[in-house]
Amino acid sequence: MKFRKMGIYSCLLVLASLLAACTTETAVNAKEVSDSKADKPNIVIFYVDDLGYGDIGSYGAKGVTTPNIDALAKKGIRFTDAHTSSATCTPSRYSLLTGEHAFRRKAAVLEGDAKMIISTSQPTLPKMLKKAGYATAVIGKWHLGLGDGTDPTNWNEAVKPGPLEVGFDRSFLLPATGDRVPTVYLDDHHVVNLTASDPLFVSYEEKIGNRPTGSENPELRRQDADAQHSNTIINGISRIGWMQGGKSAEWVDEEFYQVFTDQANDFIAAQKTEPFFLFFSFHDIHEPHLPNKKFQGKSTMGLRGDAIVQMDYITGQVIKQLKAQGVFDNTLIIFTSDNGAILNDGYDEQSHDVLGNHKPNGIYRGGKYSAYEAGTRVPTIVHYPNKVTAGESDALISQIDIYASLAKLVGVELASDEAIDSQDTLAAFFNADKSARSQLVEESYTLAIRDGAYKYIRPSTNLRPWITNDKNIESGLSTTAQLFNLDNDPQELTNLASLYPDLVADLEAKLTAVENKKRR
Repeated sequence: MKFRKMGIYSCLLVLASLLAACTTETAVNAKEVSDSKADKPNIVIFYVDDLGYGDIGSYGAKGVTTPNIDALAKKGIRFTDAHTSSATCTPSRYSLLTGEHAFRRKAAVLEGDAKMIISTSQPTLPKMLKKAGYATAVIGKWHLGLGDGTDPTNWNEAVKPGPLEVGFDRSFLLPATGDRVPTVYLDDHHVVNLTASDPLFVSYEEKIGNRPTGSENPELRRQDADAQHSNTIINGISRIGWMQGGKSAEWVDEEFYQVFTDQANDFIAAQKTEPFFLFFSFHDIHEPHLPNKKFQGKSTMGLRGDAIVQMDYITGQVIKQLKAQGVFDNTLIIFTSDNGAILNDGYDEQSHDVLGNHKPNGIYRGGKYSAYEAGTRVPTIVHYPNKVTAGESDALISQIDIYASLAKLVGVELASDEAIDSQDTLAAFFNADKSARSQLVEESYTLAIRDGAYKYIRPSTNLRPWITNDKNIESGLSTTAQLFNLDNDPQELTNLASLYPDLVADLEAKLTAVENKKRR
């Protein structure tokens, strides 16, 4: 009996030891999982449309408040010399997602029925992150084309290839822009709420169907528009292109803020236990500016200012969801814009008349479409509580570098033909005291190159007067070379090209070298 008692006692000791060992091992494994997840943070890119350098509070905005974005800037890194790769939206989005300059693909602003310009065989940012175990989603504006172009896009069946074929697990889209048809949502491959009894057709060549148009029935519009934006009227707004059928699938512009926020937050909730990448591609603050009624009158700058308020609210709601799901501290947030600001891009909203002291592009010259700095210099904030220390950075960075930098972060080695123009600038993303690029190419309707303090703009024979005449933007285009020292002349007022011909020749050679760069 005594032996049996001792045996039981011994067994209990052994069991206790095993439990302790298991508990210790579980704790170690949990820590390893936690550490591993911390090395692969969730990634959210807030990609705003047509937001200028000076359009948010932390960059000097007047007449509008952006508390949610400013909170990111206060506790993150606010960059003062950060750039899109292009002064227009389609090329910028292409470069961000592929890590290469859009001029290599001859990518330009696309119509709403254009074929997809990213090849399904091409390396992309979401494909790269999937290699590291990320779930990926794009919510919002796409504007990179859909389909393979062999036939006109058939909106009444699965629309592909699209985002799912270039690396995204989930997509919920405006196919192009708010001012272009089709004015419908695309959920993965299919138009939302489309019925077989009322099929959808789109044309960019001639009028189809019997819907009113802005040119024929201007009295039906809520906003006057130029000739380009005077085709089919949807929701009281005349758009670019003609649309027939699809009545049940039409969006309501004023509902964008809730529809896209809900889609983003559903994705975050579903993926919170594994690393995820969310490309939240805003329609705001692209024209037409149609903020929801709850945001109207919340700025002193009319509809455009109110759209900025709406955009800030959306940002705040997604951040709120990240916090609610317990993943905010381990989420890398990059907040930026696809190009500089513009006040008149097709619709007559009197935005110029209500600017007051607000400067959409800050001190910089030009804007959307322009070769001057305001074309590509945009507000950029990086926020990541687990790694980033707050500060202000004057590092020269490009959105094209997000690809290589994130690859470094998640431990993916890039192939020789992948993201050929992207550079690893991760150190600058995490530390405001670190430098990034010394040289950067800016694309508009010509090419320019930044090299240290100097900026060279290549001459152009096509001056595109519509940029100045119709958009009220200085194009930056000239038949002669332009050279500026941005340290001394950030507004690009004094052309130094005639004084430094050797420097002009050197920068032209460097620009040509970038153009001629081949995949390794």
